Amino acid sequence: MAHLNDDPWQDPAAPWEAAAGELRMIEAGGLWGPEAPAGLDDVGIERDLLADLVLKMANMVPHFTTDWAIARLCLPRPIVAEVLDGLVEEKQIEIRGHVNPLSYRFGVTKAGHGRGDRLLEISSYVGPAPVSLEAYTEMLDWQLARFPEVTREDVTAAIRGLVLPEEIAEVAGLAVSSGRSLFAYGPPGNGKTSLGRMLHGALKGSLWIPYCIGVGSHVIRVFDPECHERIEPATADTSLIFDQRWVHIKRPFVVVGGELTLDALDLVHGYSRGFYEAPLHMKANGGMFLLDDFGCQHVEPHELVNRWIIPLEHRIDYLTLQTGQQIEVPFRQMLIISTNLNPDEVMTPGLLRRLGYRLFLDNPSRERYKEIFIRYCRQCGVDLPGDLLAWLLARYDTESRPLRCCEPRDLVERARDICAYRRQPFLLGREVMELAWRGYFSNRP
Repeated sequence: MAHLNDDPWQDPAAPWEAAAGELRMIEAGGLWGPEAPAGLDDVGIERDLLADLVLKMANMVPHFTTDWAIARLCLPRPIVAEVLDGLVEEKQIEIRGHVNPLSYRFGVTKAGHGRGDRLLEISSYVGPAPVSLEAYTEMLDWQLARFPEVTREDVTAAIRGLVLPEEIAEVAGLAVSSGRSLFAYGPPGNGKTSLGRMLHGALKGSLWIPYCIGVGSHVIRVFDPECHERIEPATADTSLIFDQRWVHIKRPFVVVGGELTLDALDLVHGYSRGFYEAPLHMKANGGMFLLDDFGCQHVEPHELVNRWIIPLEHRIDYLTLQTGQQIEVPFRQMLIISTNLNPDEVMTPGLLRRLGYRLFLDNPSRERYKEIFIRYCRQCGVDLPGDLLAWLLARYDTESRPLRCCEPRDLVERARDICAYRRQPFLLGREVMELAWRGYFSNRP
């Protein structure tokens, strides 16, 4: 888990009044976050949805307490107590004793079990109470307006591990600082994916996202531990101040490759679960979304880009519920597309025009190849014999083999494997590199 003492995107001069609609921001311990709702009217979703959520959770345990319900709903005590009182009046649950002056012990009645079972058949979601789609959109916009600008120094620091021509670094920096999409293409093995991954390091700040969103009776899960890295609070407990339905995370970085389908770009509905999973590009909101190996998906490249025409131009996307209802969600992440294909062969000029910046990463020059090799040896702490690079480059010439940026690393790592296998010191001699070469490029004549 990451820890953050101060939020660099936070503008201390910007008061919570800057937020509108349902969103209320408050400062605590140097950090701004969503203010906890004061009453049911401030929650943003229907009371019945909350009551159903409580009943489903309660249906899974023999008994529960007020504190137990508070911890799972992530809502303040007065709101949870009001919902529980309503369920007691409806005879769905009953009070079975006191735990302390502020907490009761409850059990589910026979009628409550029947209703709870039916609700679980419709949707098995149990967890923190949803926030409204409007609150999610307002929160995202509020935060994006306050993120620090990405500077040339930020980009330089983020990609310092790569040996790149100045022009490539400049275009990549322009894409990140503007928030526009980046289309990186060129022969394989020249750093397109590495560049995309490293550029995420230029994004400063952190983000609040909800565990889930409620749209009518539908629940859409947003927080995903596979995509989002939670930031643990470094200050005192803020459970009575911040709305616990929101998670404080690092700005997300989501990567997809050949497994991506068009269906995955819409709401994913689990029929056995009865609730929705937000698509990956929605989980990347506020951060970066890398589509790697573009053209290797089980869908035509132009269809994939066509799917994003409206989101790229208008910064919104339209997702479809099982009922056929469409909902409008923000499309607010930096999109990076990486491919080995010739863009002119897979996309029309009109589609290319909508991709903010284009970047061609070609095979390295001999001098750049040498610099990559030297730098990687230095990183590994291994000496590079003076004549070894000349021998390697001559070998490339003899076999008419193009240089690739990834190959210095790959050859050195195979030399490391050889030395470890032989139980000898890690040294780069010609005999070791000869075996590394044949093991990497094949020993076939």
